[in-house]
Amino acid sequence: MKTWLITGTSSGFGRLLTERLLERGDRVAATLRRPDALDDLAARAGDRLRVATLDVTRPDDVRRVVDEAFAHFGTVDVVVNNAGYGLLAAVEEPSREQILRVLDTNLVGSIDVIRAALPHLRAQGHGRILQVSSAGGQTTYPGFGYYHAAKWGIEGFCETLAAEVAPFGIGVTIVEPGATPTGFGAGLDTAPVMPEYDRTPAGDTRRGLADGSFRVTNDPAAIAAAMIASADGDEAPLRLPLGDDTYRDVRASYVRRLERLDASREVALSVARPAR
Repeated sequence: MKTWLITGTSSGFGRLLTERLLERGDRVAATLRRPDALDDLAARAGDRLRVATLDVTRPDDVRRVVDEAFAHFGTVDVVVNNAGYGLLAAVEEPSREQILRVLDTNLVGSIDVIRAALPHLRAQGHGRILQVSSAGGQTTYPGFGYYHAAKWGIEGFCETLAAEVAPFGIGVTIVEPGATPTGFGAGLDTAPVMPEYDRTPAGDTRRGLADGSFRVTNDPAAIAAAMIASADGDEAPLRLPLGDDTYRDVRASYVRRLERLDASREVALSVARPAR
Protein backbone atom coordinates (compact mmCIF):
# COMPACT_ATOMS: atom_id res chain seq x y z
CA MET A 1 0.00 0.00 0.00
CA LYS A 2 1.33 3.41 -1.02
CA THR A 3 0.38 6.84 0.24
CA TRP A 4 -0.09 9.61 -2.30
CA LEU A 5 -0.49 13.39 -2.14
CA ILE A 6 -2.31 14.66 -5.24
CA THR A 7 -3.24 18.25 -6.07
CA GLY A 8 -6.12 19.23 -8.35
CA THR A 9 -8.30 16.17 -7.73
CA SER A 10 -11.78 17.50 -8.49
CA SER A 11 -11.61 16.35 -12.13
CA GLY A 12 -9.33 15.13 -14.89
CA PHE A 13 -6.18 13.17 -14.13
CA GLY A 14 -6.31 14.05 -10.43
CA ARG A 15 -9.76 12.57 -10.01
CA LEU A 16 -8.91 9.48 -12.08
CA LEU A 17 -5.73 8.85 -10.11
CA THR A 18 -7.58 9.20 -6.81
CA GLU A 19 -10.29 6.76 -7.89
CA ARG A 20 -7.86 4.11 -9.13
CA LEU A 21 -5.56 4.35 -6.14
CA LEU A 22 -8.37 4.05 -3.63
CA GLU A 23 -9.80 1.10 -5.56
CA ARG A 24 -6.54 -0.80 -5.19
CA GLY A 25 -6.25 -0.03 -1.47
CA ASP A 26 -3.82 2.89 -1.40
CA ARG A 27 -4.16 6.01 0.74
CA VAL A 28 -4.59 9.47 -0.79
CA ALA A 29 -4.24 12.99 0.55
CA ALA A 30 -6.28 14.84 -2.06
CA THR A 31 -6.33 18.61 -2.48
CA LEU A 32 -8.79 20.61 -4.52
CA ARG A 33 -10.66 23.88 -4.50
CA ARG A 34 -14.13 22.30 -4.08
CA PRO A 35 -13.90 19.68 -1.30
CA ASP A 36 -17.42 18.33 -1.90
CA ALA A 37 -16.31 17.10 -5.35
CA LEU A 38 -14.90 13.95 -3.70
CA ASP A 39 -17.79 13.23 -1.34
CA ASP A 40 -18.70 10.06 -3.24
CA LEU A 41 -15.17 8.69 -2.90
CA ALA A 42 -14.88 9.69 0.76
CA ALA A 43 -18.03 7.72 1.57
CA ARG A 44 -16.40 4.53 0.26
CA ALA A 45 -12.76 5.04 1.17
CA GLY A 46 -13.11 6.02 4.81
CA ASP A 47 -9.86 6.99 6.50
CA ARG A 48 -7.78 6.09 3.42
CA LEU A 49 -8.82 9.41 1.86
CA ARG A 50 -7.95 12.76 3.36
CA VAL A 51 -9.44 15.77 1.56
CA ALA A 52 -8.17 19.32 1.97
CA THR A 53 -9.16 22.55 0.28
CA LEU A 54 -6.19 24.16 -1.42
CA ASP A 55 -5.48 26.96 -3.86
CA VAL A 56 -1.85 26.39 -4.86
CA THR A 57 -1.36 30.12 -5.45
CA ARG A 58 -1.46 30.62 -1.66
CA PRO A 59 2.00 29.57 -0.42
CA ASP A 60 1.17 29.61 3.30
CA ASP A 61 -1.79 27.30 2.66
CA VAL A 62 0.39 25.05 0.51
CA ARG A 63 2.90 24.61 3.32
CA ARG A 64 0.18 23.96 5.91
CA VAL A 65 -1.75 21.44 3.82
CA VAL A 66 1.37 19.52 2.80
CA ASP A 67 2.63 19.42 6.40
CA GLU A 68 -0.76 18.19 7.60
CA ALA A 69 -0.86 15.43 4.97
CA PHE A 70 2.52 14.04 6.04
CA ALA A 71 1.59 14.35 9.72
CA HIS A 72 -1.75 12.62 9.20
CA PHE A 73 -0.46 9.61 7.27
CA GLY A 74 3.05 9.49 8.72
CA THR A 75 4.61 9.14 5.29
CA VAL A 76 3.84 10.06 1.68
CA ASP A 77 5.40 7.91 -1.02
CA VAL A 78 4.33 9.87 -4.10
CA VAL A 79 3.58 13.57 -4.59
CA VAL A 80 1.60 14.31 -7.75
CA ASN A 81 1.65 17.96 -8.80
CA ASN A 82 -1.45 18.06 -10.97
CA ALA A 83 -3.27 21.34 -10.27
CA GLY A 84 -3.28 23.65 -13.27
CA TYR A 85 -5.21 25.10 -16.19
CA GLY A 86 -4.64 26.66 -19.61
CA LEU A 87 -4.80 30.17 -21.03
CA LEU A 88 -5.74 30.38 -24.71
CA ALA A 89 -4.73 33.75 -26.14
CA ALA A 90 -2.25 35.33 -28.51
CA VAL A 91 0.58 37.00 -26.62
CA GLU A 92 -0.89 40.51 -26.88
CA GLU A 93 -4.42 39.61 -25.84
CA PRO A 94 -4.61 38.71 -22.13
CA SER A 95 -4.40 41.08 -19.21
CA ARG A 96 -1.38 41.15 -16.95
CA GLU A 97 -3.54 39.65 -14.20
CA GLN A 98 -4.39 36.67 -16.43
CA ILE A 99 -0.74 36.16 -17.28
CA LEU A 100 0.37 36.24 -13.65
CA ARG A 101 -2.42 33.88 -12.56
CA VAL A 102 -1.57 31.18 -15.09
CA LEU A 103 2.12 31.41 -14.19
CA ASP A 104 1.38 31.49 -10.46
CA THR A 105 -0.80 28.37 -10.70
CA ASN A 106 1.10 26.20 -13.17
CA LEU A 107 4.68 27.22 -12.35
CA VAL A 108 5.08 28.91 -8.98
CA GLY A 109 2.30 26.89 -7.34
CA SER A 110 3.92 23.64 -8.47
CA ILE A 111 7.28 24.81 -7.16
CA ASP A 112 5.73 25.70 -3.80
CA VAL A 113 4.17 22.23 -3.45
CA ILE A 114 7.52 20.58 -4.19
CA ARG A 115 9.42 22.83 -1.79
CA ALA A 116 6.89 22.12 0.96
CA ALA A 117 7.19 18.35 0.42
CA LEU A 118 10.98 18.12 0.15
CA PRO A 119 11.89 18.35 3.86
CA HIS A 120 9.50 15.48 4.59
CA LEU A 121 10.71 13.37 1.67
CA ARG A 122 14.33 13.91 2.66
CA ALA A 123 13.61 12.99 6.28
CA GLN A 124 11.93 9.73 5.32
CA GLY A 125 14.69 8.91 2.83
CA HIS A 126 12.52 8.02 -0.14
CA GLY A 127 9.74 9.25 -2.38
CA ARG A 128 8.64 10.14 -5.87
CA ILE A 129 7.52 13.43 -7.33
CA LEU A 130 5.31 13.26 -10.43
CA GLN A 131 5.04 16.68 -12.05
CA VAL A 132 2.19 16.86 -14.54
CA SER A 133 3.41 18.94 -17.46
CA SER A 134 2.24 18.51 -21.05
CA ALA A 135 3.42 17.86 -24.57
CA GLY A 136 3.45 21.67 -24.41
CA GLY A 137 6.37 21.46 -22.01
CA GLN A 138 8.67 20.49 -24.89
CA THR A 139 6.87 21.78 -27.99
CA THR A 140 4.61 24.74 -28.72
CA TYR A 141 1.23 25.57 -30.23
CA PRO A 142 0.22 29.12 -31.25
CA GLY A 143 -2.22 30.64 -28.79
CA PHE A 144 -0.73 28.91 -25.76
CA GLY A 145 2.36 31.04 -25.18
CA TYR A 146 1.77 31.70 -21.49
CA TYR A 147 0.82 28.09 -20.79
CA HIS A 148 4.05 27.06 -22.51
CA ALA A 149 6.00 29.58 -20.45
CA ALA A 150 4.75 27.84 -17.31
CA LYS A 151 5.23 24.28 -18.56
CA TRP A 152 8.68 24.83 -20.10
CA GLY A 153 9.61 26.57 -16.85
CA ILE A 154 8.46 23.74 -14.59
CA GLU A 155 10.24 21.19 -16.79
CA GLY A 156 13.54 23.05 -16.44
CA PHE A 157 12.98 23.33 -12.71
CA CYS A 158 12.20 19.62 -12.35
CA GLU A 159 15.15 18.53 -14.45
CA THR A 160 17.40 20.49 -12.08
CA LEU A 161 15.48 19.16 -9.08
CA ALA A 162 15.96 15.55 -10.17
CA ALA A 163 19.74 15.88 -10.06
CA GLU A 164 19.69 17.67 -6.70
CA VAL A 165 17.45 15.23 -4.80
CA ALA A 166 18.60 11.89 -6.23
CA PRO A 167 21.14 11.48 -3.39
CA PHE A 168 18.23 11.56 -0.92
CA GLY A 169 16.43 8.65 -2.59
CA ILE A 170 13.85 10.94 -4.20
CA GLY A 171 12.89 10.34 -7.83
CA VAL A 172 11.38 12.98 -10.13
CA THR A 173 9.28 12.27 -13.23
CA ILE A 174 7.87 14.91 -15.59
CA VAL A 175 4.60 13.61 -17.05
CA GLU A 176 3.84 14.91 -20.55
CA PRO A 177 0.27 14.02 -21.61
CA GLY A 178 -0.98 15.01 -25.03
CA ALA A 179 -4.46 16.27 -25.87
CA THR A 180 -6.89 14.31 -23.71
CA PRO A 181 -10.62 14.74 -22.93
CA THR A 182 -10.24 15.71 -19.27
CA GLY A 183 -12.13 19.01 -19.20
CA PHE A 184 -8.94 20.99 -19.92
CA GLY A 185 -10.54 22.64 -22.96
CA ALA A 186 -13.70 23.58 -21.11
CA GLY A 187 -11.62 25.10 -18.33
CA LEU A 188 -9.47 27.30 -20.56
CA ASP A 189 -9.16 30.94 -19.65
CA THR A 190 -9.49 33.23 -22.67
CA ALA A 191 -9.09 36.90 -23.52
CA PRO A 192 -10.89 39.25 -25.92
CA VAL A 193 -9.76 38.40 -29.45
CA MET A 194 -7.78 41.05 -31.27
CA PRO A 195 -8.88 41.11 -34.94
CA GLU A 196 -5.24 41.44 -36.00
CA TYR A 197 -4.65 37.87 -34.78
CA ASP A 198 -7.77 36.27 -36.25
CA ARG A 199 -6.09 35.15 -39.50
CA THR A 200 -2.85 34.01 -37.88
CA PRO A 201 -1.74 30.67 -36.43
CA ALA A 202 -3.20 31.75 -33.06
CA GLY A 203 -6.57 32.18 -34.72
CA ASP A 204 -6.21 28.79 -36.41
CA THR A 205 -5.71 27.16 -32.99
CA ARG A 206 -8.81 28.88 -31.66
CA ARG A 207 -10.90 27.71 -34.59
CA GLY A 208 -9.52 24.20 -34.35
CA LEU A 209 -10.56 23.92 -30.73
CA ALA A 210 -13.98 25.41 -31.47
CA ASP A 211 -14.86 23.22 -34.45
CA GLY A 212 -13.28 20.00 -33.21
CA SER A 213 -10.57 19.75 -35.86
CA PHE A 214 -7.91 19.96 -33.10
CA ARG A 215 -7.62 16.22 -32.48
CA VAL A 216 -8.06 14.89 -28.96
CA THR A 217 -7.06 11.25 -29.25
CA ASN A 218 -5.73 10.02 -25.92
CA ASP A 219 -7.43 7.91 -23.24
CA PRO A 220 -7.39 9.66 -19.83
CA ALA A 221 -7.83 6.39 -17.93
CA ALA A 222 -4.85 4.87 -19.75
CA ILE A 223 -2.75 7.94 -18.94
CA ALA A 224 -3.66 7.67 -15.24
CA ALA A 225 -2.74 3.98 -15.31
CA ALA A 226 0.62 4.76 -16.93
CA MET A 227 1.38 7.36 -14.25
CA ILE A 228 0.64 4.88 -11.49
CA ALA A 229 2.73 2.18 -13.17
CA SER A 230 5.64 4.61 -13.47
CA ALA A 231 5.47 5.51 -9.77
CA ASP A 232 5.31 1.81 -8.88
CA GLY A 233 8.49 1.07 -10.85
CA ASP A 234 11.92 0.75 -9.31
CA GLU A 235 13.38 3.58 -11.38
CA ALA A 236 12.00 7.09 -11.92
CA PRO A 237 12.21 8.12 -15.59
CA LEU A 238 12.92 11.83 -15.93
CA ARG A 239 10.17 12.20 -18.53
CA LEU A 240 7.06 10.18 -19.22
CA PRO A 241 5.65 11.16 -22.66
CA LEU A 242 2.05 9.95 -23.01
CA GLY A 243 0.07 10.14 -26.24
CA ASP A 244 0.55 9.68 -29.95
CA ASP A 245 0.49 13.45 -30.41
CA THR A 246 3.05 13.91 -27.64
CA TYR A 247 5.44 11.49 -29.28
CA ARG A 248 4.91 12.96 -32.76
CA ASP A 249 5.04 16.65 -31.85
CA VAL A 250 7.78 16.48 -29.24
CA ARG A 251 9.98 14.31 -31.46
CA ALA A 252 9.53 16.76 -34.35
CA SER A 253 10.41 19.62 -31.98
CA TYR A 254 13.57 17.84 -30.82
CA VAL A 255 14.64 17.21 -34.42
CA ARG A 256 14.08 20.86 -35.43
CA ARG A 257 15.96 22.13 -32.41
CA LEU A 258 18.90 19.83 -33.04
CA GLU A 259 19.02 20.83 -36.71
CA ARG A 260 19.05 24.51 -35.74
CA LEU A 261 21.74 23.90 -33.14
CA ASP A 262 23.92 22.08 -35.63
CA ALA A 263 23.41 24.89 -38.14
CA SER A 264 24.76 27.29 -35.51
CA ARG A 265 27.81 25.19 -34.67
CA GLU A 266 30.31 27.42 -36.43
CA VAL A 267 29.19 30.65 -34.78
CA ALA A 268 28.83 28.92 -31.40
CA LEU A 269 32.41 27.69 -31.46
CA SER A 270 33.74 30.94 -32.88
CA VAL A 271 33.39 32.78 -29.56
CA ALA A 272 35.31 30.23 -27.50
CA ARG A 273 38.71 31.30 -26.17
CA PRO A 274 41.65 29.41 -27.70
CA ALA A 275 42.97 26.62 -25.51
CA ARG A 276 46.22 27.51 -23.74
